[in-house]
Amino acid sequence: MTPAACVGDHVDAVASPALVIDLDAMERNLHRMADFARQHRMRLRPHAKMHKSAAIARRQVEAGAVGVCVQKLGEAEALAAGGIGDIYISNEVIAPDKLARLAQLAQRVRLAVAVDSSLGVDRLAQALRVAGSRADVFVEVDVGQGRCGVAPAAAGALAQQVIAHGLPFAGLQAYHGRAQHLRTAAEREAAIRHAVALARAAQAAVTAAGVACPLVTGAGTGSFALEAASGVYGELQCGSYLFMDRDYADNEPTPNAPRFEHALFVKAQVISRGHAHAVIDAGHKSHAIDSGLPRVWQRELDYANGGDEHGILRGAALPALGDTVWLVPGHCDPTVNLHDDYVAVRGGLERGTVEAVWRIDARGCVR
Repeated sequence: MTPAACVGDHVDAVASPALVIDLDAMERNLHRMADFARQHRMRLRPHAKMHKSAAIARRQVEAGAVGVCVQKLGEAEALAAGGIGDIYISNEVIAPDKLARLAQLAQRVRLAVAVDSSLGVDRLAQALRVAGSRADVFVEVDVGQGRCGVAPAAAGALAQQVIAHGLPFAGLQAYHGRAQHLRTAAEREAAIRHAVALARAAQAAVTAAGVACPLVTGAGTGSFALEAASGVYGELQCGSYLFMDRDYADNEPTPNAPRFEHALFVKAQVISRGHAHAVIDAGHKSHAIDSGLPRVWQRELDYANGGDEHGILRGAALPALGDTVWLVPGHCDPTVNLHDDYVAVRGGLERGTVEAVWRIDARGCVR
């Protein structure tokens, strides 16, 4: 496939639709989060499932991150192939064939994985034993997501099982995903207060079982300042802060948390004009809509569903045929997964030039 741009191109020359990073904004976001983690003496392990790029993960590590998180084994393999050496799969892996792959990967990089079942621990231990490799193990606790994770009272027994198999128990995975998108700061504070209480109870269960609990890891872009202030969490897993999609930007800001800028955009072009609407060439194949439709950047225009290939714009000052329109995606993670490459632009969306074209290494890595 022909790339959307080449290094040195003016931003105007980027073919649409294209996934474009405003590098200046992204780097400001990157350093604001790294500075926050340092100031609060927190480990930072950003979620690379968001950007799926080894080039970006390297920049996060260079800025102070201890490594990255992913949710899929395939994502871990792709980032390891790109040179990332410390990866945590913050999700359960149960299938024996995948565990065999995990054990092979653990021979090449420092690897960690989450567990929430006795079967999962047994199968993981078997796969690592056969391969002669090692991986750190986190017990996942359900702290309000209602998805994966054991009840806090069960964490101690599972940690004991990890130790009994000779595996290194690294601590507790305690991520509350639903809390990230509660709109008001008060709602998020209440949800995380409850999550912290459950994480603390899980810590106590582990300690009562005679196992030391080295770390509680979790937190996301919507709530990280609350976990950092809790005295319970020691590591932050924020991901979306780097790009800041429309959904996160719709949240009421959390007090005492740094602010982040939009850095990820879909470049689109007006390809048709009606009397009261304009049509652009960026439909659902260009941006995910699970968290709602995109926002038109710096224009008083509404974006409406036009199908797979088209977006429909309405407003008082419609753009002309051939004009460029920039969209802020509703949800960055699945939007990224629709594209092969990032076009990284330095100097802004109006006058910038293409500094790099980065492969989205883990695109499509759903297994």
